[in-house]
Amino acid sequence: MNKDNKSIIYLDRNENQYGPAPACFDVLNNINPVELYEYSRDFSRGIKSRLTERLASDFGLEEKNVMVGFGGEDILKQAVHCYIHKGDKIMIPAYSWWYYKKISDEVEGVKVEYPIVEGKDTFYYDIEGMLKVYEEQKPKLVLISSPNNPTGNRLEIDQMMYVLDKMKDTVVVLDEAYTLFYNKDNSHLKELVKKYPNLIIIRTFSKYYGLAGIRIGFALMGENHATFNMFSARYLGYNRVSELIGLAALDSVDYYNNMREKMTADMDMFFNEFNNMPGFRAFKSYANFILVEIPVEIKDGLKKYLTERNMIVKFMAEDGLFNHLRITIGTQEQNRLLMSMIKAYLNENKK
Repeated sequence: MNKDNKSIIYLDRNENQYGPAPACFDVLNNINPVELYEYSRDFSRGIKSRLTERLASDFGLEEKNVMVGFGGEDILKQAVHCYIHKGDKIMIPAYSWWYYKKISDEVEGVKVEYPIVEGKDTFYYDIEGMLKVYEEQKPKLVLISSPNNPTGNRLEIDQMMYVLDKMKDTVVVLDEAYTLFYNKDNSHLKELVKKYPNLIIIRTFSKYYGLAGIRIGFALMGENHATFNMFSARYLGYNRVSELIGLAALDSVDYYNNMREKMTADMDMFFNEFNNMPGFRAFKSYANFILVEIPVEIKDGLKKYLTERNMIVKFMAEDGLFNHLRITIGTQEQNRLLMSMIKAYLNENKK
């Protein structure tokens, strides 16, 4: 099939296929030129930006405890570069986003992995195993992803607080890029930031809000991060247009709640469909993607079949996850199309 004759569906990079709320497009269509040719004057009010001011208000924090960056990726990179130097140890999940290891290598940090364990229908953090590694290795920084990419598992709030209690003297970076897809309750964030002064919680507008292209993320920081705050400060402010789009997204609660309902329903569809297919095994996920183990003998053929039909999903190729797909939850139409393609491939290749 010629890719030029049909648009490619990308369900491999965890981008939000529903896209942002209509109010975000209204911002672009009605932009005031002054937002383009004048620097932000928000500093004159003693704040970093109008977006950090809004986020602080939403989460019940002081504005100084909120940071905005060029996507969550940018803040994560800055945190590692700020706190980790040559020879310092950094704890990273055993299965994790490849970028964690890359930024550790940039500063010549020593990577220490802690366990994520495969359960019956989900992966989970081995908390006692994690704490054992922590006590033995005494890292300078700990990265925790909840939900975790690519396994989709998360820490419940009681588990999180148990871990943070044990790690209270260490910088902990909690990557919550995907959390809003299943958990719209933000009430715990204020308590975490207030109780754990060494904690940095990173979120992004890229995933749930469908704004990966504008590259804006934010962090909620405990009181011990004054140096990090200065390390990342931009005295001329942030991207004024991106901030306005981010504010429009925050105001569009109904749009995103409706999107969440559709995506969680399709997550359940994938989970049930795959687990009823011989040789397949889907794992429970709390993100906008699902990890699926497939029969080893169909991996190459299925990849070729889907690619020829302009359907791109992530075929994993790392230790422990070599025979797995990671499928981004797309629109309902895309998800059903993918499922029909996989079933069609299996029917066409019955032995």
